Amino acid sequence: MNARLDVFALPSAGKVIKQFMSLGRLVVDSPLPATTRELVSLRVSQINGCAVCVDMHTKEAAAAGETSVRINLVAAWREATVYTEAERAALELAEQGTRIADGAGGVPDEVWERAAKHYDEDQLVALVTLIAFMNTANRLNVILQQPAGDYQPGQFN
Repeated sequence: MNARLDVFALPSAGKVIKQFMSLGRLVVDSPLPATTRELVSLRVSQINGCAVCVDMHTKEAAAAGETSVRINLVAAWREATVYTEAERAALELAEQGTRIADGAGGVPDEVWERAAKHYDEDQLVALVTLIAFMNTANRLNVILQQPAGDYQPGQFN
């Protein structure tokens, strides 16, 4: 598969992508734990069918020391026993925030309350921003048909 556009080669798109990636950098520099960021990024990307982001976040999680068991079970996190309560709350918020149209009422209060029980306000801002960022990145990559498989950990750092 070839990408429909090479956004890194187009001056106009390059400006947009550079600004967009700076938002992603703010999330990386936030107080949200790195493990949580990678698990959430991976789960959102799985839901949206973004192969390039699944590739990226699987490899980034592994490079950061995440176990293959935890990486492989993200798609079935509800039944898996390998995640903390905080991670489970973040994954649940990520799913609800990604599937807003399916809920017809937004993110339920109980989902928010579970996340707020484990994360302070700065971490919640980072978590919500990460979920929105990943949904946008997934849509850009899916629409442009970005191919997956060649990502190298740290490639965009």
